Amino acid sequence: MKHAMIAVALATLALATGPALADEAADCATGIQFIEAEIAKKPAEKVLATLNEALSDARREQVEQEYDECLEAVDEAKDAVGAG
Repeated sequence: MKHAMIAVALATLALATGPALADEAADCATGIQFIEAEIAKKPAEKVLATLNEALSDARREQVEQEYDECLEAVDEAKDAVGAG
């Protein structure tokens, strides 16, 4: 009985976090597009360096499916351009 309760709890947790991960994945992808668009605007060199680093970090975290860390990189990019 105890194992069944644990299994139900784990299944519930998996179902509850699924949509949240999907939202974070979509937000990560949107954030990467934002950074690319800001780079295309040819900002000042210091801002450009920050954006390039944030883009690299965000892409790496997207591949690793570490969406919370991807979103941190996006936030850094937004701060750099004053959109945060």
